[in-house]
Amino acid sequence: MRRAPVNAPSTPRSRPVTAAPSAALLPGAADSPVLLHVPHSAREIPAEVRAGIVLDDAALERELDHITDAHTAEIAARAAEAAGQRPWRFVNRLSRLVVDPERFPDEREEMLAAGMGAVYTRTTHREALRPAGFDPEPLLARYFRPYARAMTEAVAERLAATGRAVIIDVHSYPARALPYELHGTGPRPPVCLGTDPFHTPPGLLAAAREAFAGCGETGLDSPFAGTYVPLDFYGTDPRVTALMVEIRRDTYMTEPGGPAGPGLDRLAAALTRLVDAVPR
Repeated sequence: MRRAPVNAPSTPRSRPVTAAPSAALLPGAADSPVLLHVPHSAREIPAEVRAGIVLDDAALERELDHITDAHTAEIAARAAEAAGQRPWRFVNRLSRLVVDPERFPDEREEMLAAGMGAVYTRTTHREALRPAGFDPEPLLARYFRPYARAMTEAVAERLAATGRAVIIDVHSYPARALPYELHGTGPRPPVCLGTDPFHTPPGLLAAAREAFAGCGETGLDSPFAGTYVPLDFYGTDPRVTALMVEIRRDTYMTEPGGPAGPGLDRLAAALTRLVDAVPR
């Protein structure tokens, strides 16, 4: 969509993004251009949002198992801790069932066809999530737009500090296609790299391929394509580069929604290599 070095403390404190109650910006090195974006790792749903979801508690937990990019915040955290130059992290603290910050908020979003625009009305199995006629505007106003503004400000801060911003979007996806996927018949490699023709330079893509080479086959734009760039910069500012990293869940966890396994360490190390490969 999307000076002399000063290192951050070894355990940085989360800086709440005051304009976006659902997000936190975790500081990195002052001269790092890298921003790890983790939009889909959380399961939390505020009570007032839960009231608008028609699933019972057990069904909602099953849906969260399928839709959540489990453990991706941990992968990003480990990579940030191990990197030679600590990247910044922008982490969504609420479930994507509240709002999906990476969707277009209007008719440009192709996932509207599956009932999964910025505010989902259908589940991963195309069942009802919210009642017919549900008005998404209150959720867009309270969660989606503040999140977008805060992410825009985080990117602008990297541009002001370093002259560029490198967004690495950290996601995961199931080994088997779920019914909601519009392009689920294509390859499902261990690591899928999502690209944008304007914002993903060849050097960043090559660095990612090399960094994840030890994690199995690395595919391109299948089953998920594109990468997140805030709309203020999208398609207009070449100083903002971006890449989506989609990790197949069976390579590091028990599906759906289970614990992480030893693959998590390998993937965190690969993400660290990618962060370190970004030119300073």
